[in-house]
Amino acid sequence: MPTGVALHDPRQQLFDAAERVLLRAGPNALTSRAVTEEAGCAKGVLHRHFADFDAFLAELVRDQTARVRERSAALRAAAGTGTVVDRLTTALTEVFGPVAVALVALVTSRDGLRARLREDAPTGVPLLTEAAAGLAGYLEAERDHGRIEPTADVDVLAPTLIGAGHLLFADRTGAAPQPAEVRKVVVGVIATTVREP
Repeated sequence: MPTGVALHDPRQQLFDAAERVLLRAGPNALTSRAVTEEAGCAKGVLHRHFADFDAFLAELVRDQTARVRERSAALRAAAGTGTVVDRLTTALTEVFGPVAVALVALVTSRDGLRARLREDAPTGVPLLTEAAAGLAGYLEAERDHGRIEPTADVDVLAPTLIGAGHLLFADRTGAAPQPAEVRKVVVGVIATTVREP
């Protein structure tokens, strides 16, 4: 990008560029040069807004985690409507979108990034722990509506759904699982706790 041409929202443009690189070439291809080239800006733009590349990546993960939090709030608000199985099937499919799957792989492969993320999230992978908390909140709300057994341990069910979902979606290069496959996993995990047909 020529000198003097301003980016309207440089942070978001860099995040969008990073997501495109992740989707096209995977976590190993995500470098500061790849991101700035994809964004069409000088490398210095990234370093003007972030202390270093791991700081940039940590903010990218935090941005995605905030999106998970927003979807979790909407899911919880929808408790009592639709079916529990359908809601959870959709939620898992949204959690494990292609960008999130690539970011999980990135977090697990970069020590510096994990160290940055530990500043606010001392355990787990932030995207997944946030998603598990969101599912637990939804299941708790459904329990309050009487659609989940009162004795159901939502703090066990939610991470079980996340783990099973991750196994389905983890192959970034393969075809995404079909909704019926996701639904089968959801039913397998919650079958004994749901109080609806």
